[in-house]
Amino acid sequence: MSLKASLYLPKSLLHEHEIEVKSSATGLGSLAEICFTIFLSFFLFDNSGTKLVTSSGDTTVRIWDFTKGGCILTLAGHSCAAWDCSWHSCGDFVASASMDKTSKVWDLNSERCRYTLRGHKDSVNSIQFLPFSNIILTSSADKTLSLWDARTGLCAQTFCGHMHSCNHATFNMKGDTIVSCDSYGVLKLWDIRKGVPMVSIDAGPHPGNHVTFDPSGHIVALASNDGTVKTLELKSGQLSSLLGHEDEVQSVIFDHKAEHLVSGGSDGTVRIWN
Repeated sequence: MSLKASLYLPKSLLHEHEIEVKSSATGLGSLAEICFTIFLSFFLFDNSGTKLVTSSGDTTVRIWDFTKGGCILTLAGHSCAAWDCSWHSCGDFVASASMDKTSKVWDLNSERCRYTLRGHKDSVNSIQFLPFSNIILTSSADKTLSLWDARTGLCAQTFCGHMHSCNHATFNMKGDTIVSCDSYGVLKLWDIRKGVPMVSIDAGPHPGNHVTFDPSGHIVALASNDGTVKTLELKSGQLSSLLGHEDEVQSVIFDHKAEHLVSGGSDGTVRIWN
């Protein structure tokens, strides 16, 4: 059984965090503690559920192996905080996004940076591999999104349209549509082939921190700085708000069956929604 999880912390947090992960689904049955001297910005399990990649304010990307009980690899190369990270489906590569305006593709076998992706003019806030492909999606404070070829390190396409810093972007399961959110709460849906926004929804004025599709691609969920989780039904255009968090919502994700929505907030809680 594959187990995946992710955590997004506000970029203003500059104190020590300790992350505890316990999994019975993978049969590990032990508690793993990960301590950072500054802040942990994101983490993600690989497809096997036995390894974890983390990005941190200490500029490093680290690989953790639960079967060995600790960090097995530290990847250093960014000059500023690493905001986000992503696994390639094969498990041999990870990508990272940084405040230093670059992204990097790391080869875990050689333990080196394969490519540095240069082109954004400001902090790169999110990064994601398109599943089962070599395409990488980045979003940036320079108000743009970019698609990159991980085999060459070259930018294949840039999406312009946001008026404010892009905080996060992600693919739908089919890989033909992107949703992005910005620091004024604007959501945009993009047709990858055309490179232009199909839909623009104002869910502001508070910043949107994290955005995700449900597995069907028919619903989008947004983690908002106003303390709500917003859901957008694409067919009807209906925008709803889920109330419960007492502070900014920083991350949101659907389970694989789309039966539940999980959100994490600055109030220190994780909430599960039907």
